Amino acid sequence: MHKGAKIAIGVVTAAMVGAAGMGAYNLVDAVAGDGSTGAHGEPAPLRTGPPTADEVERTARDFLAAWESGDTAKAARLTDNTAAATTALTGYRETVHVEKVALKPGTPQGAKVPFSVSAEISHGKQRSTWTYDSALEVVRGRSTGQALVDWQPSVVHPKLARNETLRTDAGAAPQVDAVDRNGTKLEAKDYPSLASVLPQLRKRFGEAAGGEPGLEVQAVPEGGAEAAAAAGIAPRTLHVVSRGKPATLKTTLDAGAQRAAESAVGRHADASVVAVKASTGEILAVANSKKTEFNTALMGQTAPGSTMKIITSAMLLEQGKAAPGKPLPCPKYATYGMRFHNVEESENPGATFAQDFAASCNTAFISLAGQVGDGALAAEARDVFGLGLEWKTGLATFDGSVPAESGAGKAAAMIGQGKVQMSALNVASMAATVRAGSFHQPYIVDPSLDDRQLARAARDLPGPVAEQLRSMMRLTATSGTGARAMSGLGGDIGAKTGSAEVDGQAKPNGWFSAYRGDVAAAAYVQQGGHGGDSAGPVVAAVLRAS
Repeated sequence: MHKGAKIAIGVVTAAMVGAAGMGAYNLVDAVAGDGSTGAHGEPAPLRTGPPTADEVERTARDFLAAWESGDTAKAARLTDNTAAATTALTGYRETVHVEKVALKPGTPQGAKVPFSVSAEISHGKQRSTWTYDSALEVVRGRSTGQALVDWQPSVVHPKLARNETLRTDAGAAPQVDAVDRNGTKLEAKDYPSLASVLPQLRKRFGEAAGGEPGLEVQAVPEGGAEAAAAAGIAPRTLHVVSRGKPATLKTTLDAGAQRAAESAVGRHADASVVAVKASTGEILAVANSKKTEFNTALMGQTAPGSTMKIITSAMLLEQGKAAPGKPLPCPKYATYGMRFHNVEESENPGATFAQDFAASCNTAFISLAGQVGDGALAAEARDVFGLGLEWKTGLATFDGSVPAESGAGKAAAMIGQGKVQMSALNVASMAATVRAGSFHQPYIVDPSLDDRQLARAARDLPGPVAEQLRSMMRLTATSGTGARAMSGLGGDIGAKTGSAEVDGQAKPNGWFSAYRGDVAAAAYVQQGGHGGDSAGPVVAAVLRAS
């Protein structure tokens, strides 16, 4: 009976297989593939060999259907690398911002199945349909015997390489045309000193000016933008969602003044110049003979020499320590903590304070060092001339440094040496403050564009002091050390020269600060010697063109 029963079961099983055909075969394969047992409680043998045509078609169909429906977990399980597929397919929705995707399989070519993709991208206000063709390959799972999608990044997009991922992100900065105050387009090919300035302005103010960056689907190394930057790899654009919106950015620059500034500094190996509108602080020109990323005219930090006597004079006049017509001898030497001398050891025992200023007599100023407090010069520079405050010009700038000093350091600071540090922008602003009677923080883009709060000095230059300073600067421009450079410039003019000694240099740096009407400018020439001879003509050329 037991033997007969066994035969009967065998006949039934064979009949079932004959009747069920391929359907029963698939059922057994699926169960075995899940690690379950066959009819006798033993593990069913794993399928081997290449996937059949039916398996290829069914696997591709199920995978694409799961991906399309947003069932990432199911789609990933139908691949031979569940973890990698989960990451990529999740990113496709979340990082690429694909709101909906339609996937249509094509005719299989062996184990390979082409398919078309139509992805609806939604990113903020931007919408776009991204269509492309891709392909997948079906393989036999080595541990399960199941037919699975051979997972590769190229399944998501054919141009996606290993160790790359997709993202939808802002592309290049919006196209921004920078123009001068009169609408003239500013380009680096015409104004070489602006080569480092214009990109900064476009990056900072492009969107505020109405520009919109483009939006792109990009292929980037795994790890994102930081990994790409570290590897020196630029993202690859696979699809443009939006081309962005161009904008026009109006600056305070004046094309004529800028052109003159470029030409003037070009006559020296290392020179810088800045011009500003005294009554407003608007920057009219910025030029450097050295065309590098470091903008010396705005960021330079070096001793301003005797141009500092503008601030020192303001302090002495305010405190009543000096007056333009009051005698103040100019000896060859003066000692205050150390011995100081004049250029070429000149002297004028019968000089007035105004004459000392016009002749740039160091020793006359040093002789008054003991009559002022150690912090007085620093306070005057900050509270009246705005130096050392946080300037928000629209570009990176150095905003001047006049530290409180005592002894020889205080005396050196009074003549623009020691630890006093300035840029051409700072020195131009000094002359502008005298001309206007109050500090107006320089800027290159109107603060209303991005609601910047400009720096404000604590107080104005007292009216009588401003008048006295202007008379002294006029004397310098007409008959003092600045007369040669300012020759031929009519109207309301004023100037101050400077020569700043630097350790290790054969010649001092030349400085010149002046105004004509409502335009003030300052120039610096490395190892230029006498400021009136080297930096003076640079400033005069810019004032003449403004």
